[in-house]
Amino acid sequence: MANRRAFEVAFVGLKTGVHEFNYELDDKFFAEKGLADLTNPRANVKMLLDKHVGFMMLTFIVGGQTDVNCDRCGNPLTIELWDEFKMLVKLVDNPEEMNDQEEDPDVFYISRTESHLAVGDWIYEFVLLSVPMQKMCPPDENGEPDCNQEVIQKLREMESKPNETNAPSIWKGLDKFKENEN
Repeated sequence: MANRRAFEVAFVGLKTGVHEFNYELDDKFFAEKGLADLTNPRANVKMLLDKHVGFMMLTFIVGGQTDVNCDRCGNPLTIELWDEFKMLVKLVDNPEEMNDQEEDPDVFYISRTESHLAVGDWIYEFVLLSVPMQKMCPPDENGEPDCNQEVIQKLREMESKPNETNAPSIWKGLDKFKENEN
């Protein structure tokens, strides 16, 4: 990763209080992380680091948009990314042990001797979490998804046909055992 340093925050020199960091992300960032689901992502993340003695509260505000395919009909569509996430980072003497024991995914421990905080993986995860689980075409004037009607019609035809398979089913003979059960 060539730009890994861009996602490391040198927090030791920061004064107590709120500090703002902005990240502009494109497909290069996601390609380095290995993501293939998003097409042409254009995300911006504002990170607010509220530094205190012994801990930092991070707020990630995700915005932007990406191109995806509709889950129903496969039409390409552009969706908005928006969400807000919080992370509590505590400075401790034994961070590995504390991270293993911690059940809350929004709490992370680092060593008191650390000087930099790597936020690239968190940014990646938070952008992915801001993508809606169900990606559908926007609604038309009737409130129904404005999907490709040819694809929807084909799906309806496939639903109405009985399940016809030419391959012999390995479950074919099990029906007789079901009947003998009673």
